[in-house]
Amino acid sequence: MHRTIELTVPPHITDSLQAELTSLDEVIGLTLQRGASLKPVGDVLIVHVLNRGADEVLRRVHAAIPKSELSAVTSEATSFISPDEHHVIRGDRDEAIWEEMESGLRHQGRITTNYLLLMALGGLIAAVGLVSEPVPQAVAFVASAIIAPGFDPMTTVALALVLRRRDLIGRGLASAGAGYAVLILAAAATTAILTGVGEMDAEMLASNSEVQNLAHPGWMELLVAAAGALAGVVMLAAFRRSFQAGPLIAMSFIPAAALIGAGLVVGRPDLSLEGLQRFGADWGFILVLGAPFLWLKQRFLHKRQPLV
Repeated sequence: MHRTIELTVPPHITDSLQAELTSLDEVIGLTLQRGASLKPVGDVLIVHVLNRGADEVLRRVHAAIPKSELSAVTSEATSFISPDEHHVIRGDRDEAIWEEMESGLRHQGRITTNYLLLMALGGLIAAVGLVSEPVPQAVAFVASAIIAPGFDPMTTVALALVLRRRDLIGRGLASAGAGYAVLILAAAATTAILTGVGEMDAEMLASNSEVQNLAHPGWMELLVAAAGALAGVVMLAAFRRSFQAGPLIAMSFIPAAALIGAGLVVGRPDLSLEGLQRFGADWGFILVLGAPFLWLKQRFLHKRQPLV
């Protein structure tokens, strides 16, 4: 997909900025509406730009407009149809800009009732999966990974480290802490109910083969988790969020977090500790593999800090 960037520009800057943007080959279309914006007051520039030129547009906007007067809205453009420019358009690439990545991560990981409820439901389903037969267990683990929005807060921390944003690190840690605390409590409550009705006990939990894989992962399991972690970050950077379920399924931090709560309830703190270790390993993959990848994007592609 390509980009449309709508800018509100102070009138005294409009002419110089529109001349700069017009000169960019990656800008396929540029519309000027003088005095069209009422809040904030100013002229409106609508820029239709290829993904590979979006950062350069925002660099020039940042240089031209004081931050206190800056207002920009980005959106996807499904297609650009311009026969004269077709040779340029077809060579575009799949990239998200920093502002879009941060906005998406913030939306998915904001501590709201919906976010906490989804994390709790993911924990409930994962706890059931811990003592299920192989087929329903696979369904439960896949479902919990998709339902619980647990990937984005962790990725927020990796992005914040690359961009050197302390506030963003704090938001990511707070979101992950609140979300996974709720997930672990929901898994613990589910385990207590299942234990109370005779559907689960410590032996069933400890002897489950997949619980053993979580507690004692081999190289194959760790390799899949590492690939999933990096794939998730790549998809965010490539603006392919609709495919995000794949990396979540490849990783095990949702059932591992559920194991923390379940182990405590059945009196097996050793299982809880092993669940915590596996949870930390998967998060570590996101940081150790994702942060260098995002640093490379910053160093060789974006080459700029976010506008805010």
